[in-house]
Amino acid sequence: MPPAPEAFLIFKEELQKERLEKERLAKAYELKMAELNQEMGYLKEQIEAQQEMIKTTINYATKLEGKLKEFDKTVEQGKKRANGSFH
Repeated sequence: MPPAPEAFLIFKEELQKERLEKERLAKAYELKMAELNQEMGYLKEQIEAQQEMIKTTINYATKLEGKLKEFDKTVEQGKKRANGSFH
């Protein structure tokens, strides 16, 4: 059997280098994707916590608004009673 031509051996060696580079890139890609997924999870937790704080703030503001309306009614009724007693 005659030896393989030199060009074929060079091609085979280059092909092996490309396979190794492809594997290295695939591992780097997987590592980067894992990091990004972890960061996305962290950001999701932060957003959920902020949404919960906003909901709590809105509920508190709504309660305060209701109490303020009740207080305004009480003050208005007190003024009417005070005005009526003078006459």
